[in-house]
Amino acid sequence: MKFTTVIDPSREEEVVIYLQKESDLPARIEALLEENSRELLGYGEQQIVQLDLREVICFTVEGGRVYALAESGKWMIRRRLYELEERLDPDFLKINQSCIANIKKIRRFDTSLGGSLLVIFSNGYRDYVSRRRLKAVKERIGLRL
Repeated sequence: MKFTTVIDPSREEEVVIYLQKESDLPARIEALLEENSRELLGYGEQQIVQLDLREVICFTVEGGRVYALAESGKWMIRRRLYELEERLDPDFLKINQSCIANIKKIRRFDTSLGGSLLVIFSNGYRDYVSRRRLKAVKERIGLRL
């Protein structure tokens, strides 16, 4: 097996693998690259994209899988929610057990008589702040209800 590294500041970073037969090597290399990178890969039907965290509205769990809801669409993420929570910058805030919100993408909050807090995001997606996370969310956004 040959290995070549070319350093060229004028080109985008890229990894190309040529294999003679199926192997788990590409998945292991992809996992290693993603683990050591601040960038996040999103998986769609037929494509893999590098997500810009400034465009991510929230990360949510559906059917046991983590998805990023972004301005460019819905992308599956191959990380657990707790792993994302540890790595994301302060613009992201966990609002319940299955959602981490980008506070810059929150359009508004709606309250009910029962005291629950509904988050409405810039793309129209809605989710509730859990009672357990309510105090932390209020403190983080400076909300006084």
